[in-house]
Amino acid sequence: MAAPQVLAACTVAYFAYHALHGDRGFYAWIMLKQERAQVTQTAAAVAEDRARLEHRVSLLRREHLDPDMLEERAQALLNFGAASDHIIFLSPDLRRDGSEP
Repeated sequence: MAAPQVLAACTVAYFAYHALHGDRGFYAWIMLKQERAQVTQTAAAVAEDRARLEHRVSLLRREHLDPDMLEERAQALLNFGAASDHIIFLSPDLRRDGSEP
């Protein structure tokens, strides 16, 4: 006579377990929220980096050529500096852009 109650309790336990631990359960929802926050943070950092690079590129365009930027790029490409310049070589892991000398 207790079989319907046991069957109902097992059914409720089954659905409660999958509501928490299933592929679309509560814990999966929490993990997706955390992953979305990380992706949003990464996207913001990439957008900021892109804006910075676009600004540097715009300074090298023909319409608006910044002499300081031109001199910086020429010195970097030609490996040439003035006698009064002080050059400090940093290892690649300490550089902001991670580029090689």
